[in-house]
Amino acid sequence: MSFSTSLSTSSPRAASATASGQAQPQEFLVFHLGQEVYGVDILHVQEIRSYEAPTRLAHAPASVLGVINLRGVIVPIIDLRLQLGCEDLRYDDTTVVIVLNVAGRVLGAVVDAVADVVALPAQALRPAPQFAGDPALAYVRAIADVEGRMLILVDIAALLGSTRLAELDTTAIAATSA
Repeated sequence: MSFSTSLSTSSPRAASATASGQAQPQEFLVFHLGQEVYGVDILHVQEIRSYEAPTRLAHAPASVLGVINLRGVIVPIIDLRLQLGCEDLRYDDTTVVIVLNVAGRVLGAVVDAVADVVALPAQALRPAPQFAGDPALAYVRAIADVEGRMLILVDIAALLGSTRLAELDTTAIAATSA
């Protein structure tokens, strides 16, 4: 079964909140990686697609599964589970690819499942704990408690880092010239 959902990044609610001068809640796409629940800013999300095995490229980094052709655009596919060190990597009916636009680049992120879109007011976002300046956790934008579960809000650009984004550019260029 294959599905694709395009997401609109503007809503009448957001427009009216801006017009009235009130702080508007931020919207996040909630997804699962193993037992953990993560969220990414909805403004980065282009669409959600069911998982289809990408075309593998030789010598690509381990977390880059390959590329897909998305309506004429070659899109590198990253498995966020590998990127974050998750151990249980099953590809089943709930596995999806979130197509993201990050720093002007289109990429696909494989996750275990997508749950929902949540709107969180700024006061619901708690700063991520700092562990003696550990740069490995720089991708954690904030943490929120949603219905009794900790939601880890991810800065996708920080998670991938400029080095990984440059690798993705190289991967996409290699795929188009092959």
